[in-house]
Amino acid sequence: MGVVFDIPEALLDAEGRDLGHTEWMTIDQDRITAFGQTTGDMQWIHVDPERAKDGPFGATIAHGYLTLSLVNSFMPDLITVKGVSSGLNIGLDKVRFLAPVKAGSRIRGHGVLSKVEAKGDGVQTTVDVTVEIEGHDKPACIAAAISRYIP
Repeated sequence: MGVVFDIPEALLDAEGRDLGHTEWMTIDQDRITAFGQTTGDMQWIHVDPERAKDGPFGATIAHGYLTLSLVNSFMPDLITVKGVSSGLNIGLDKVRFLAPVKAGSRIRGHGVLSKVEAKGDGVQTTVDVTVEIEGHDKPACIAAAISRYIP
C-alpha cells in the first residue's frame, strides 16, 4: 500500500519524502508479446526469442513504453491518498530509458515525492519513479509522474 495520506492537504508537508519500493514484478515474454500485439510494435528484438539470441542484448527485451506504462501500476503501491473525490493522472516529465529489461527479468518501482503544490481545487504531486532491474546497478527507466488529488 505504500505511504498513506489521510487527506490531500497532508501531502503539502511531505515534499521530499521517500515512498519506498514496490514488490518485484517479472517481465515475461508473454507480457512483452502481448504489449507488442496491442501497440503494433512487433519488432523482432521484442518478440522473436530465437533471433534476439544473436541480437545486441542476447535475448528479447521489453518495449521501453511497456516499462514506462508500468510506472502507473506502481503508483498505488507507492502512495495512497484518501479523502479524495478524484485522482487525476496529469502526465509525465523527465522520462528516460537507461537500460534494457530482458525477458524474464524482475523489476520494481522506487518513488520519491519530489514536488507538492496546491493547484486549483486540489493538490498536485510529482513522484520521481525509478524502475529498477533486479541485480543491475543501472535502472531501466526514470520518470516524474504528475498527479492531482481533488478532495
